Amino acid sequence: MALLIVLITCFVIILATSQPCQTPDEFVAASSPGHIIIGGLFAIHEKMLSSEDYPRRPQIQKCVGFEISIFLQALAMIHTIEMINNSTLLSGVKLGYEIYDTCTEVTVAMAAALRFLSKFNCSRETVEFQCDYSSYMPRVRAVIGAGYSEITMAVSRMLNLQLMPQVSYESTAEILSDKIRFPSFLRTVPSDFYQTKAMAHLIQKSGWNWIGIITTDDDYGRLALNAFAIQTAEKNVCIAFKEVLPAFFSDKTIEDRINQTLEKIIAEAQVNVIVVFLRQYHVFSLFNKAIERNINKIWIASDNWSTATKITTIPNVKKIGKVVGFAFRRGNMSSFHAFLQNLYMFPSDNNKLLHEYATLLSACAYVKDSDLSQCIFNHSQATLSYKVKKNIGRNFFLRHDFLRDHTEPGVIHSIQLAVFALSYAIRDLCQDRDCQNSNAFQPWELLDVLKNVTFTDGGNSFHFDAHGDLNTGYDLVLWKELNDHMTVTKMAEYDLQNDVFIITDQETKNEFKNLQQIQSKCSPECSPGQMKKTTRSHHICCYECVNCPENHYSNQTDMDRCLLCNNETHWAPVRSTMCFEKEVEYLNWNDSLAILLLALSLLGIMFVLAIGIIFTRNLSTPVVKSSGGLVVCYVILLCHFLNFASTGFFIGEPQDFTCKTRQTLFGVSFTLCISCILMKSLKILLAFSFDPKLQKFLKCLYKPVPIIFTCTGIQVAICTLWLTFAAPTVEENVSLPRVIILECEEGSIFAFGTMLGYIAILAFVCFICAFKGRKLPENYNEAKFITFGMLIYFIAWITFIPVYATTFGKYLPAVEIIVILISNYGILCCTFFPKCYVILCKQETNTKSAFLKMIYSYSSHSADILAMSHASLDSINSNATVTDPSSTGASATWQQSQGLQAQASAHMCRESATSVAKTLPRKRISSI
Repeated sequence: MALLIVLITCFVIILATSQPCQTPDEFVAASSPGHIIIGGLFAIHEKMLSSEDYPRRPQIQKCVGFEISIFLQALAMIHTIEMINNSTLLSGVKLGYEIYDTCTEVTVAMAAALRFLSKFNCSRETVEFQCDYSSYMPRVRAVIGAGYSEITMAVSRMLNLQLMPQVSYESTAEILSDKIRFPSFLRTVPSDFYQTKAMAHLIQKSGWNWIGIITTDDDYGRLALNAFAIQTAEKNVCIAFKEVLPAFFSDKTIEDRINQTLEKIIAEAQVNVIVVFLRQYHVFSLFNKAIERNINKIWIASDNWSTATKITTIPNVKKIGKVVGFAFRRGNMSSFHAFLQNLYMFPSDNNKLLHEYATLLSACAYVKDSDLSQCIFNHSQATLSYKVKKNIGRNFFLRHDFLRDHTEPGVIHSIQLAVFALSYAIRDLCQDRDCQNSNAFQPWELLDVLKNVTFTDGGNSFHFDAHGDLNTGYDLVLWKELNDHMTVTKMAEYDLQNDVFIITDQETKNEFKNLQQIQSKCSPECSPGQMKKTTRSHHICCYECVNCPENHYSNQTDMDRCLLCNNETHWAPVRSTMCFEKEVEYLNWNDSLAILLLALSLLGIMFVLAIGIIFTRNLSTPVVKSSGGLVVCYVILLCHFLNFASTGFFIGEPQDFTCKTRQTLFGVSFTLCISCILMKSLKILLAFSFDPKLQKFLKCLYKPVPIIFTCTGIQVAICTLWLTFAAPTVEENVSLPRVIILECEEGSIFAFGTMLGYIAILAFVCFICAFKGRKLPENYNEAKFITFGMLIYFIAWITFIPVYATTFGKYLPAVEIIVILISNYGILCCTFFPKCYVILCKQETNTKSAFLKMIYSYSSHSADILAMSHASLDSINSNATVTDPSSTGASATWQQSQGLQAQASAHMCRESATSVAKTLPRKRISSI
C-alpha cells in the first residue's frame, strides 16, 4: 500500500512540474519589491529536463535536480538584503530582488539577463536597441552571480552593453580579471590564479611532483588547467595526465568519460595525488564510482566542492582516501543560521524556491538525515499532494539542522560581501540624490562608485583591486572522519600576497607531515649525493638517480645537478653530500721517506767528519799529500758537508727562506767541490809526458786558486741573478684532486737549468781530464776513482731530469734529495774511500819506500813509460819530500837525499823511455 501511495505521489508531481513557464513572472524564482532592484543568478537545479539530445524548439525546459547548497546561497542573498533593509545603512531606501534559477545552463542564464536588461516600467518585457544607454533605465541596477564561470562570462558580455555591475560570489576564472573584456564584472573571491598558485605551493611543499588533473570542458576548466600547468611547471611539478569531462550534466557521454578517467587513474599507479577542478555533481558521480573500484588517492579540491556537504555525506566516502581543498574565507554565520532556524516562518508567496524545498522536504519526511539531500535531489521532478503539504511547517521545524549542515560558509560569506559591497556603493551614490525615486541613477553610475567602495564586515575592511577582485585569501581544509561522519576542518590559511601557509597549531603541522609521507612521484627521489638524469624528454619528473662525480656534491634530495666544489680549496669523493677542505701537504719531517733521507744525509755527514779526522791524523802520509794537500781536502769535505746539509732545506713546510737557500746552497757548494776536483784532475793531466814546450806552456797556465775561484764565482753569479730577478717562492699546487701541495716554485726553470747545466759542464771537463790519467798504479790512482765518481754523477742527474719532470706531489723534493745524495755519495766514496782504505787497511803501502817501489815497478813494465815526465817529479817535489813513516820527524838532510834519489831514478826512467819512445805510442798517465 505504501509503495502504491509513493507511485501515485510521484505521478502527480511529474504532471504538476512538467508544464513549461507561461509568463515572465513564472520564470522568476524569488522576488521582493523595493526602490532599487538587485538581480540574482543561482544554479539551484543541476540540469534541464529534456528527452532529446539537443533542443528542437526555442523554449526553456523544466529544470530538475534540486541542489540544497545552491538553494542556501539564494537564501543567503535574500537574508543579507533583509538585513540591509532592517538596518540604517540606506535610511529609507529599500532594496528589492529578483532571483533566477539558471539551471546550470547558459541559455537559461542569458534569458534571465535579458529580463534584467529590459526597460523599467515598460508594459512589455523588451530590451530596446539604443546607440547610447547612458540614460537607459533597466529593471535592475546590479546583478549578483552567477556561480559558474562559464555562465558568468556569457551573462557578463550581455550586461556590458549597459555597464550593469555584476558581482559574482564564486566565479574564479582568471580571464574575468581582464577589465577590457569584462569591464562591469567584479567578484568577492580571488581568481584562479591564486588558487592554482596555492595548489602548486601545497604540492611542492608536500614533496609531490607526479600528479593528475581532472577538469571540465568549459572556460572555467580549461583556464584553470592552463593556469595550473604554468604554476606547476615553475615548481618542477609534472602533470601525468589531464582528463577533461563534459561541462554539463545533461551531456549523454559524461558517464563514459568518468569511467575512462577512472581507468586512467588506475593505470597511472604512481600518481597518488589528483587535482580536481569540477562541479559538485561531477565529483559526486566520480567519487561514487571510485568507491566501487576501491581507488584510494589524495584529492586536491577546488573551491567549487571542497566544502560540499553533498559529497562529504556520500556513503563510504572515506574509502577514496584523503581530501585536501581550498575554500573561501568564512565569516560570521550566526545570523544566517538563526535565519535558517526560523525559515518556516518566512513568507513564501513570491519565493518558489522556498515553496519547492518545503514540498520536497515533505516528500522525504521519513528519510534519515544522511540520505535526505539525495532524496530531495531524486524527487525534484515531483510535487506533493495536498495532504502531504499540510505538514510543511512541522517538517521545517524538525529539519532546520539539515540546512545548517549543508551550509558552505565560504560561499555564503562571499554572497554576503557581494550584497554589502552593492549596499555601501548605493549608500555613497545616494548621498546627494533621492534614491527612493527609482530613476535616481543608471547602472553605469553605480559601477563607478562600486569599483572604489570600501566597506566593512565583522571588523574587517574590504575593497576591490584594479582587476575588480576581492582578494580575501583561502582556507586550506582537510576532510576528517569524526564519529563516523566526514567533517571539513580548517588546516591553515593561505596568504595570497606572500604565498605562504599560515599554520597556527601543532596538530596542523602533524597533518602536513602525514601528507608529506605519501609519495606521488614518477621516480624515487634521489638522495643527497645524487642527481637526476631525465629519462623522458617531455617529463623532467621521470628520471634515474646517478651519483655525483668526483669534486661535485648535492646536499638536497632530487637535485637537478650536482654542485661543483671550489677546486682550489675543496674536494669531494663520488656521491658526496658536501665538499671537504683540501689538506695541505708537503714533505713533512715525520714522513717515513723524509726520515730515511735525513738518516742518509746524517750518515753522509758522519762519513765526512770521519774522513776529516782520518786525514788530519795521517797528514804526513803519501796518500794524504798526494790528494792535493790538507787545505784542498778540507775544502772538498766542507762542500760534501754542505751538500748533505742542504737536503734538510728540502724537508718541512716550505718557506721563502728555505726555497731560496736550498738550491743556492747546493749549487754553490757542489760547484766548489767539482772545481776542486777539476783542479786535481788538471794537475794529474799535467803529469803526462808532453812535448817539453807544450808542457811548459800548460804549467804556466795551471793556477789552482784562480781556477777554483773563477769556476765557483760563475756559479755564484748565476745564483745571484736567479735570486734577484726570479727567485724561488712558496706556491700552492691545487692541481691534485684532494690535497693542496705546498711546494717551492723554482721561479725560473731557465735559471734552475742553467745552474745544473753549469755543474754538468764542470763535471764533464773533470771527467775528461780524469779519464786520461786512469791507468796509473792502483793504490795511488786517484784519476780512476774521479772518473767513476763523475760517471755516478752523470747517471744520477740524467735520470733525475725525466723523473723530476713527471713527478708531482709532496714527494717531488724527495726526488731531488735522492739525486743529491747519490751524486754526493758517489763522489765522496770514489774520492776518499779508496784513500781511507789504504790509510786504514794497507798501511804498508802508505810509505815512501812502498811508493817508490811502486813507481819503479810501474816504470819498468809499462809500455807507456813516456808519460813519466818531469812534471811528475816536480809534482812530488813541490808537495814536499815524502817522509818515511818510520821516522816522521826526519831531518831536512834526509829529505834532500831522498829527493836526489828520486831524481836519479826518474832520470834512469827517462833514459829507458827514450829508447822505446820511437816504437811505442805516447800514453798519458797520471801520477799521484
